[in-house]
Amino acid sequence: MSPQSWTSWGQTAKVWPGRNWPLGATWTPESTNFAVYSPNATGVTLCLFDDDGSERQYELTEHSQGIWHGALPDIAPGQRYGYRVDGPWDPDNGFRFNPHKLLLDPYGLATSGTIIAEQPIYGAREDDPAVRDDTDSAGYTGRSVVVDPSFDWEGDTPMKRRWRDTVIYELHVKGFTKLHDRIPEHLRGTYAGLAEPAVVEYLRDLGVTAVELLPVQQFFSEPALLERGVVNYWGYNTLCYFAPDASYSSSGDRGQQVAEFKHMVKSLHRAGIEVILDVVYNHTAEAGPNGPTLSFRGFDDRGFYKRVIAEDGGFDDRYWDVTGCGNTVNTWNPLALRLILDSLRYWVTEMHVDGFRFDLMSALTRTGYDVDFQNALLIAIDQDPILRHVKLIAEPWDTSMDGYLVGKMPPPWVEWNDKYRDTIRDYWRGHAPIRDVATRLAGSSDLYADDGRSAYNSVNFITAHDGFTVRDLVSYDHKHNEANGEDNRDGTDNNRSWNHGVEGETDDPDILALRRRQAANLMVTLCLSNGVPMLTAGDERGRTQGGNNNAYCQDNEISWLDWRPDDAWLDVYEITKAALKLRREHPALRQRHWFEGRPIIKDGPNDLAWMHPDGRAMRSADWHDHHLRTIGMFLSGKPLREPGPRGEQQMDASFLLWFNAADHAVDITLAMQEWEPAGRVALSTDPEIAVGAVYPAGGTFRIGARSVVVLESA
Repeated sequence: MSPQSWTSWGQTAKVWPGRNWPLGATWTPESTNFAVYSPNATGVTLCLFDDDGSERQYELTEHSQGIWHGALPDIAPGQRYGYRVDGPWDPDNGFRFNPHKLLLDPYGLATSGTIIAEQPIYGAREDDPAVRDDTDSAGYTGRSVVVDPSFDWEGDTPMKRRWRDTVIYELHVKGFTKLHDRIPEHLRGTYAGLAEPAVVEYLRDLGVTAVELLPVQQFFSEPALLERGVVNYWGYNTLCYFAPDASYSSSGDRGQQVAEFKHMVKSLHRAGIEVILDVVYNHTAEAGPNGPTLSFRGFDDRGFYKRVIAEDGGFDDRYWDVTGCGNTVNTWNPLALRLILDSLRYWVTEMHVDGFRFDLMSALTRTGYDVDFQNALLIAIDQDPILRHVKLIAEPWDTSMDGYLVGKMPPPWVEWNDKYRDTIRDYWRGHAPIRDVATRLAGSSDLYADDGRSAYNSVNFITAHDGFTVRDLVSYDHKHNEANGEDNRDGTDNNRSWNHGVEGETDDPDILALRRRQAANLMVTLCLSNGVPMLTAGDERGRTQGGNNNAYCQDNEISWLDWRPDDAWLDVYEITKAALKLRREHPALRQRHWFEGRPIIKDGPNDLAWMHPDGRAMRSADWHDHHLRTIGMFLSGKPLREPGPRGEQQMDASFLLWFNAADHAVDITLAMQEWEPAGRVALSTDPEIAVGAVYPAGGTFRIGARSVVVLESA
């Protein structure tokens, strides 16, 4: 589309005064109210777009408290719109108003179209960023959409499942469903595809209780990626915080994506599966100060993005970036804070989601430059009667050194625990001290017990979207990111992986058998550790990315889950499913209280005991034995420390979990004691030890190299 002056288009018409709340486009059969915040603007024009692309303009003359507003009658749901905002062009003072740039509504509930990576989407000239670019962007960017919010939820209500009963499954809407042969082809890669019975049944049968969706708030790919012919597949480049991403809609982008998303949530809820959103409030798709002008930059660049603090106390237009994406959202700004809170509440109350995982949460916790746990956002969420009761997960770091906050987030937040990830990865490749392994298995009390939190404040994970899959973790020593087009420089080199003798795929049956056993070891360890387990989609089936540990731009078979059975590690699937079933059926394996290493009742067994292969309790010197790779974890269920819902004493089976990361078989002596006369094998990754085998107290058995065996009181 050739550029043209925006002033040559459309018509100017009278607008009803409307009101300055709520922000966004609020539809009723009588009229639609439009309200947008732009405190330093000198003029705001509402632009409506017809199906043929023609533009009609309506000047908003009413404004109060920095909000421009007006109402129009006879607007139908599905109407596309945007804004043009006039005001000073003074980048040195944070004013980047440019009426030639069509802006998406920050509170828009849906979007239509996408961006085209060409010069018109930029507010300044490429050859001189101080000079405004006056080419029109309407032909190169998306539109906001008026939405009818009505939907029949059929009585759907929040499940509010307890953290200790939660098993999270991180997945990508498109990647999980795109190749699924039991989903109708036109629904693959969409919200509707994720709601299909074949998908829902798979999740329920596996034993997960919550899906954590990679970003589904409307995002746009960075222009630099589009110019390379790739996209931001993961979606960590949000722009519209109220709108479900239209690219995952099978039904259209004129508001149909909203109803389709709601249908997906309702379908998952019916199966007992909660929906958690991975949200990216720390930065936006507008990148650095010379990035595109798509929304916030054109309304309130000075207020929305965090700036370097000027030494003289004046204004400094340099962005302060601890996200690595060019900008950091300024949560100290009242309207930026309001937008985040309004967005979160919208997804809970209107879209019925059950919680959020906050990307780079540390970037949002700052007052000025400093991490501040009394900052406005954390306090506001904690005081909010809606938000404080949903699941809140922090990725407790950003790109700065002082932003690493694992173990430090205040209640009610739970955290991604990368210390768990690193320790367990190291253990199964023979590198972690046994004392560190025990701490992680028992819930990471070193991180969470000192401030009154529980083991479930640790979200345990072995892998996530960012990094190797489990299969690649046991198949590659090094990353192989050549397909990303960055000369294999991107992605971490700290993989803590082991290829077991051959880099990448192999036909060697011994190596393949060992890799699959190691994958099973990792999955069983994750499922049975104290805390909240998070699985990454496909790990239970042996999904591979061919050694790519940063597949953020791979919207193709590298990232999509291959559902064909011929290459699936179905043995790993079966043991993962069995481990989750064991966890679900036995509260002894998902305890809320910290273990105390002493009896719960007089003359009873300790609630937790660490066992040496020799059949005795671990001694102080054992914890510093750098050659020890085998440990037993006894969990007493007779009784549990936690009372039942009416205060009753709870009884469960007791368990003895043996972990052997040594490269050789180890003889295990089962301690002679009066509480558990025998143990029945409930789970085993050792091919020589069958489920159902019984071993008496005082007896011995041999656990194979690199194996897990779980004994249940018989």
